[in-house]
Amino acid sequence: MSVSRSEATLVDVPRGLAGVVVTDTRVGDVRGHEGFYHYRQYSAVELARSRSFEDVWHLLVHGELPGAARGAAFAAETAALRRLPDEVRAVLPAVAAAGGRSGPLAGLRTALSLLGAAKGFRPVYDIDAGQRRRDTLVAAAAVPTLLTALHRLGKGREPVEPREDLSYAANYLYMLTGSEPDEERARAIEQYLISTIDHGFNASTFTARVIASTGADVAACLSGAVAALSGPLHGGAPSRALDTLDAIATPDRIDSWIRERVLAGERIMGFGHAVYRTEDPRSRMLREVALRFGGPRVGFAVEVERRVEAILAELKPGRELHTNVEFYAGVVMELCGLPREMFTPTFAAARTVGWSANVLEQAGDSKIIRPAARYVGPRAPEPVPAAG
Repeated sequence: MSVSRSEATLVDVPRGLAGVVVTDTRVGDVRGHEGFYHYRQYSAVELARSRSFEDVWHLLVHGELPGAARGAAFAAETAALRRLPDEVRAVLPAVAAAGGRSGPLAGLRTALSLLGAAKGFRPVYDIDAGQRRRDTLVAAAAVPTLLTALHRLGKGREPVEPREDLSYAANYLYMLTGSEPDEERARAIEQYLISTIDHGFNASTFTARVIASTGADVAACLSGAVAALSGPLHGGAPSRALDTLDAIATPDRIDSWIRERVLAGERIMGFGHAVYRTEDPRSRMLREVALRFGGPRVGFAVEVERRVEAILAELKPGRELHTNVEFYAGVVMELCGLPREMFTPTFAAARTVGWSANVLEQAGDSKIIRPAARYVGPRAPEPVPAAG
């Protein structure tokens, strides 16, 4: 039986396109076997340790880190975009009410679409690079405002208007809680946000790029990315890592709890990653952030991490399993006063910047992403030759 060219090229494609290179990018990369990832040419972890969120946002959009004057100008430019159009503000109570238990992340999909319509976003195919950039800034600057407003409305509280005099991270906490955060907590959340801006061609980033390749507008691209992130196999849940700590409860229960799960073949939330074969660098950095706070919760988390790795080495020798970003992210966000239902939305607030950078890059390529599938259903009839 002859094999068509399209059939032949699909034979060795792994499930889920694991490891398949689908395009070139200058946004960043993840080197899982080395335990390293970077934005542009800079270590993402070092950026989280030394730069502001706005500086890293500038890097992703413009390809370079700003100097002091340019960084301040960019921060002011994006801060001025935080306030929502009246048309969007007016319908947020209905969006929050309709979302119910689904929460702010579900509402964000609707709100982003509405924001794009209210702001007159046009297909990226029809606008120049400058307008594309402007649209991504408008959307990314508004996402924290949308998320915090939806959260507060869902709790029966009025949204808090954004402040232009606060940094991205400090303003996010302010809008969420209604109180200006102290410097330590604002910086901790900022470091978390920086560490999660981008992370290779994950499902939501790839989704954003597929939509961008069709020439759709920025809001459509970002809404699709949020939809992908909402799936339990992708977005993760730092709150579930905290659930692990809650379930163990006390230091004397650590070993017995872990042994029971490992021997039963159950997953321990907050451990393991699909890409990293060494320690997740994001977890390492966030452990440092947590240790700055100190206290019983942090000490307990560190001990749980230590015992999980030791017991795995004993019961499953040769199996590498380390904490992932969710483990200490949950600890840090809890220490900073974020409710657990806002953990994944906070992740989305950061990742919107990474999605935007990928949308801008993809929009520069006029080729639509159109892969093929291998048909494995019942055999179709042979085509009838045309007469004559």
